[in-house]
Amino acid sequence: MASVVFGVVFYLATLLFVVGVLYRINTYARTPAPLKIPTTPAPITKGGVVLRITREVVFFESLFKANLWTWAAGWLFHAGLALVTLRHLRYFTDPVWGWIAFIQPFGIYAGIAMLLGLCGLWARRLFVERIRYISTPSDHLMLVLLIGIAASGLLMKFAAHTDVIAVKGFFIGLMHLSILTLPADLLLIVHLSLVVTLLVVFPFSKLLHAPGVFFSPTRNQTDNPREKRHLSAWAAKLESEK
Repeated sequence: MASVVFGVVFYLATLLFVVGVLYRINTYARTPAPLKIPTTPAPITKGGVVLRITREVVFFESLFKANLWTWAAGWLFHAGLALVTLRHLRYFTDPVWGWIAFIQPFGIYAGIAMLLGLCGLWARRLFVERIRYISTPSDHLMLVLLIGIAASGLLMKFAAHTDVIAVKGFFIGLMHLSILTLPADLLLIVHLSLVVTLLVVFPFSKLLHAPGVFFSPTRNQTDNPREKRHLSAWAAKLESEK
């Protein structure tokens, strides 16, 4: 019965996640940018913009310049999360791709790095006065949720092992619209419940900065207001109708 419940919940949560994120991305893409407001020094070519966003996404360039300790915690979390997510692809591929098998040992250390980074970010919100002042309950709850996911995952690796073969069979079955038996381990149930919660709340939370950074006019605009007049789509349409 629990397997059926989790199967249905995962289907619904994944649908909500995909539809919600696509809807928000569509909203970002359609939002007018009437002003030329790139944060200087800014690139003057589209190639430079691509390079700038790449540095921002991969290295957190602006955060590095602003606060080194926050950058270290944030980069540790995001880099760890990326590798852990790639490591979990083994539960959705059969046979497991060679490069996924290769990164499995590194993914374990990435999980530890992810947890340390999250704890650092939460400590910042708890103990840095100016950050604590602007932090909302949802900010703390998001961090607690992510810490819970990381901690429960690491506990299953190092303390209370679960049947990973059965877990993989369950998710492979979901991909083929078949609900198989899921191990009834308490820690696994907690871990998966937290993951489902993350999928549900993601499209409505500040975590949407992940796709949102690509639509930030302070990052994705070229600094060429003298060379080329900037017109948002709606303004260009009005001008063409005159």
